[in-house]
Amino acid sequence: MLCEIAGITRAAYYKWLKRTPSARELQNEEIIQEMKAIHEKVEGIYGYRRMMMTINRKLGQKFNHKRYYRLMKVAGIQSVIRQKKKRYKHSTPQHVAENVLNREFSAEKPNEKWVTDVTEFKYGLSKKAYLSAIRDLYDGSIVSYVLGHSNNNNLVFKTLDKATKLLEKDQHPLLHSDRGFQYTSRGFKRKIDKAEIKQSMSRVGRCIDNGPMESFWGTLKCEKYYLHKYETFEELSKAIDEYIYFYNHNRYQKRLNGLSPVEYRAKAA
Repeated sequence: MLCEIAGITRAAYYKWLKRTPSARELQNEEIIQEMKAIHEKVEGIYGYRRMMMTINRKLGQKFNHKRYYRLMKVAGIQSVIRQKKKRYKHSTPQHVAENVLNREFSAEKPNEKWVTDVTEFKYGLSKKAYLSAIRDLYDGSIVSYVLGHSNNNNLVFKTLDKATKLLEKDQHPLLHSDRGFQYTSRGFKRKIDKAEIKQSMSRVGRCIDNGPMESFWGTLKCEKYYLHKYETFEELSKAIDEYIYFYNHNRYQKRLNGLSPVEYRAKAA
């Protein structure tokens, strides 16, 4: 009766039932099993491109992105969806720099161009924490970061101090930020002058001028922060430490030829 409803012969059904799966079908099953395991391990943050880089690397294959896209749909695997929010706070600057970076977001060597910013997180019932970070445009790695209870000068100054300690004597990167009060303060200007760092700032209200840093905040929040509830500052701090280590060491990127930022940076060295 079911064969009649489906419009097929009984012979065709039994032939299908007893058939041996092809090599490609078996291969697809293996890929799907790997995808399910990785999807669970990374809490659903991988889309088909990053899934492709990870599994191809593990299996030593070169399957294309279309195959992974199709198999993820077949398996019902979907990455988490990013929510973007952009805000601009007006401040009275003590010092303003030109937009020297001018959206030239590529760099030819490590520690040539840095971008920096501060973002907000919430934990517990209504408490807030603030993360300051510096990102290298050469490989996209997070050079330094500090999580604090207050969005103040000290938070940004500590982040800069941690980054400058990693520089060689002949390295004097361009540092780009928005026009937040920390970056336009005289104290910050004294610190970058001492390190012989050239300063660059976004134009008023132009978030895209600091696009790579905004992009990282979106990735961090989408792939880690939005997936959990954090009751304490310590829980939030641990989660951020884990994610930034993962981002620098284990998150493979297509623009880095399938390498992680640390691997790509090591090749340059």
